[in-house]
Amino acid sequence: MCSTANSAELRPPPSDTTLILELKTRRPPSLEGRAGCEAWSVDFSPDGAWFAWSMGHGMVWVVAWPLDSEDSQGGQTDREDKSFSCGHPVWGLAFGPRPPKGSAPRPPTRGSSTRLLLATGLENGVIKIWNVLTGDAVFDLHGHEGVVRDLVFPQNGSMTLISSSRDKTLRIWDLAHKGKRVQVLSGHKDWISCCSVSPDCSMIASVGRFDRMVCLWSLRSYTFIRNLTGGIRKTLYLLSSCDFSPDGALLATAAFSGSSWWIDLWDPYTAEKLATLVDYFDDYGQNQISAIQFSPSGQHLAIVTDDRALRIWEPGKRGMVMQTKADRDSNGLCCDYHPQGGVVATGTRDGHVRFWRAPVKVPSLSHLCRSILRHSVSTHQIEPLPLPKRILQFLTYRNIPDHLKTCCSSEDDDW
Repeated sequence: MCSTANSAELRPPPSDTTLILELKTRRPPSLEGRAGCEAWSVDFSPDGAWFAWSMGHGMVWVVAWPLDSEDSQGGQTDREDKSFSCGHPVWGLAFGPRPPKGSAPRPPTRGSSTRLLLATGLENGVIKIWNVLTGDAVFDLHGHEGVVRDLVFPQNGSMTLISSSRDKTLRIWDLAHKGKRVQVLSGHKDWISCCSVSPDCSMIASVGRFDRMVCLWSLRSYTFIRNLTGGIRKTLYLLSSCDFSPDGALLATAAFSGSSWWIDLWDPYTAEKLATLVDYFDDYGQNQISAIQFSPSGQHLAIVTDDRALRIWEPGKRGMVMQTKADRDSNGLCCDYHPQGGVVATGTRDGHVRFWRAPVKVPSLSHLCRSILRHSVSTHQIEPLPLPKRILQFLTYRNIPDHLKTCCSSEDDDW
């Protein structure tokens, strides 16, 4: 069911200069702050023209982006705000299909736009597929026996959808056949928190929240490749998120324990842990890391934690490029970069969405060369090349310091 009735309001940003705007969900006071209000997932469409978030109580809201553009307010029916009633709490969502990186953008014609789909993963294990512009429910996918926690469309223009669930499995659906062709990947021992697809669409990464497994799977043969391990930690910890860099040469994973959170950077080809960013805190058990995502350029990594709405880290650097003010009530759950960069959306436990101005850095020539090369050349192919050691280290990201602290800054250093 689709509706265009208003149930969200636009709030002007407070004094924080990095906050562009905030969308707050309108709901009865009796429901505020209660379970079921959470914005578990946010996503921009591949062309950046649409934004969707799960606003709690089984509802998904879709708005044209940017919110104040003339196109989104010009009376076009297909550019009006839309809401989708899913009937059950929505934990994951994703726009698709996603065209290959670098492909020429298609002109926004009415005929081609109708292929824009929105997949929503529900608490009861069902995945609903929606036509964004018409607002119609296209079909449902059945098979998962637990919460569908994450959904991803590969960046190859196909109608393939990957889902991860608390039933300990990943499923690969062929939407061109209405999901009737399904591949099931089993191997996790407990809930799967997150999954990510490599930019060349050869691998899937998944992290188990309680089994603490970082698994790599082949998207070509639908088989298990390896489990990434980097030493035995004596403390109990949980895994929460993962993401491939845009060139596919790095895999970032996020984890937390009672006294710290950390991000590991892996080489997915060699299973080597390259670097770890750690943050320690005094309030035991009060600061988990919820989500991470690389920027479209691959130069930055967005981080969502309990104590700050957003941090931006440049891998390999000490401290943060940007971080919002310390706020124990930030309640961050998820994040997503706009496809062109410069903006990061975050979802919160109260069902609201905030849009932040993210730092934009002009990439160096060396970074661009590495990104282009690594998108199609693996570490195993790079290492035998007759190149100076320093260049080989740069191309394989071995020039990053292996252990870094966040170097918590004072309020004066916050943006």
